[in-house]
Amino acid sequence: MNWITNSVLPKIKALVKPREVPENFWTKCPDCNEMIFHRQLEENQQVCPYCSFHFRLGVEERLASLFDNGESTAIELPIMKTADPLKFRDRKRYIERVKEAQAKTGQTDAIVVAHGMLGGRPTVAAILSFEFMGGSMGVSVGNALIRAAELALAQKAPLIVFPSSGGARMQEGILSLMQMPRTVIATEIVKEAGLPYLVVLTNPTTGGVTASFAMLGDIHLAEPGAIIGFAGKRVIEETIREKLPDGFQRSEYLLEHGMVDMVVHRHELRQTLMRILSIIMDQLPTADAVSAGKRPNEAPTNTGGLGAGQK
Repeated sequence: MNWITNSVLPKIKALVKPREVPENFWTKCPDCNEMIFHRQLEENQQVCPYCSFHFRLGVEERLASLFDNGESTAIELPIMKTADPLKFRDRKRYIERVKEAQAKTGQTDAIVVAHGMLGGRPTVAAILSFEFMGGSMGVSVGNALIRAAELALAQKAPLIVFPSSGGARMQEGILSLMQMPRTVIATEIVKEAGLPYLVVLTNPTTGGVTASFAMLGDIHLAEPGAIIGFAGKRVIEETIREKLPDGFQRSEYLLEHGMVDMVVHRHELRQTLMRILSIIMDQLPTADAVSAGKRPNEAPTNTGGLGAGQK
């Protein structure tokens, strides 16, 4: 062994050896199979630049793309007194799954409620995160939606909800199913105050979330290609023993059958929401009623017949 072997040769090998590219630098589009550089995907709001396939958008990215100047304030949500009410355990304890999801996402639960300005208008948004245990709805999600409705009422602001969920959280049993009527109450709080309640359905929106607050909006928008339904396609086919149509439960199919009002590309979503809120909330100036045949500020005239004081 000499200095050439020990020092020079390793440096030469390091120069000529091809560098390994981390796997997360590239993402393969599941629709067109093109490889997309991660930075290109981020700059395009997680939309494939080749075929416009919509990947899932994170909560922080969603908030940045929605509010003016990307600025919003997340509110502190109520924490459950009992984190594991049923002491549920399968392969892992429920409390362990929650802690893992919290460490992975940086969120306390599967929903984030934030408020900010949208087109110069105070707006409240509630966004479910599929990365947190599949966006499943437990007691914390129900509490958060009630809080979002109360915040919208206090600010006299519209409430926009972005569901992305596999449904009710089975680890909380009947308590998770009880959130269905509670979230319905949350929507009624907003509607009874005469404030808009809009829903933007994202991929996927299923189960108890679809069966409650996700389908009660004044207007329903959906992202392209989103799966929207209650039970899964395979379960339905096995139950009814029939083959379902192509694209069944996709947002475009629901639009054709009247379940969704609009399918909106993610790049156009912010402007579309601003336009809808402007139509709903901005009132035209009112004018004094004028009787037919008389111009404004015109004194009444006697055009014949019985005069003043005549009978």
